[in-house]
Amino acid sequence: MLAIRLALTVLVTCLGTQAVSTEPLISKSYSYYSVSGQTSTELERELWRSGPELAETGTRHPGATRIKMSRTISFEETPDRCRVSNVSIRLETNLTLPRWTDQAKADRKAKLVWLTLSSDIKRHEERHAEIARQWSRKLENALKGLKPMQDCPRMQAKVEAVSKTILEKHSADQDRFDRVEAASFERRIKRILRYKASQMRTDG
Repeated sequence: MLAIRLALTVLVTCLGTQAVSTEPLISKSYSYYSVSGQTSTELERELWRSGPELAETGTRHPGATRIKMSRTISFEETPDRCRVSNVSIRLETNLTLPRWTDQAKADRKAKLVWLTLSSDIKRHEERHAEIARQWSRKLENALKGLKPMQDCPRMQAKVEAVSKTILEKHSADQDRFDRVEAASFERRIKRILRYKASQMRTDG
């Protein structure tokens, strides 16, 4: 089964008095690793053998999404209250995907398997990045929506508590997505393979 996990960097807090941009900064990049093999069996084996290794589990997977979510927050303090004046969320995602080096030498079945698996791996990792994007927006909105408190130490503690809750929900959402995907992987891939095989017969 395909059980692709992501590495999630813990939120970094920077507190300051100067104003910061309120626009979220979201970036996405791609990294690739080489996969060899001229048959479908070799290809499937190499996807698991050559894929990125996750430090958290020590295991390799056909694809991975690494996420770094950071926040920069400013506070405004008056004699009787403290409020969050600016929030800036930065999200960086890096998707690691396979790149096949023996495609020109491979047989028709291997090409069909590659087309199916590589497309599914990319779709899966893109969804991880999208889930992270959604939760970065939720984090931004939650922090911007905090009501003022009596002093900045209490306000900062509230920021930390809300950030921790959002981060935990984000992680749970990513885990839930992986579980659903793993449960349906075999059925999904067989269906896609049948569809692409029929297309190839029609085109050929």
